[in-house]
Amino acid sequence: MAVLGKEAIKSIFPAILMLTSKMVNAAPAEAWYQKVWCEGMGGEVEYRLKNGQRIDCLTHSYAIEIEFAPKWPEAIGQSLNYSFLTGKKPGIVLVLKTHQDHTHWQRLQSLIKNYDLPIKLWKLGP
Repeated sequence: MAVLGKEAIKSIFPAILMLTSKMVNAAPAEAWYQKVWCEGMGGEVEYRLKNGQRIDCLTHSYAIEIEFAPKWPEAIGQSLNYSFLTGKKPGIVLVLKTHQDHTHWQRLQSLIKNYDLPIKLWKLGP
């Protein structure tokens, strides 16, 4: 096993510091939210349909799309499509990463209420 000398460590230390700070500050990916939330609800993560599509979370009652707040319009179509393909109720988990994301949550709720869409909503985040 090679041992690095002081000079070698000094030369690579800034790069190590930069990489670890990026890892600490990085927000979890959508897959992390899918796994944590879906398994917590007793669902199956990334359920694959015969046509190759994958549902973020499939529970006993719901076909659920998990999406970051700015992509809320896409989540509506995906949840309705998954519901149609599975015969389960549509659901959306909206991931709010900042307090500003509440605007997206409010728009999603307003649209669903206005059109009386049968989509169950959950939110994650601040």
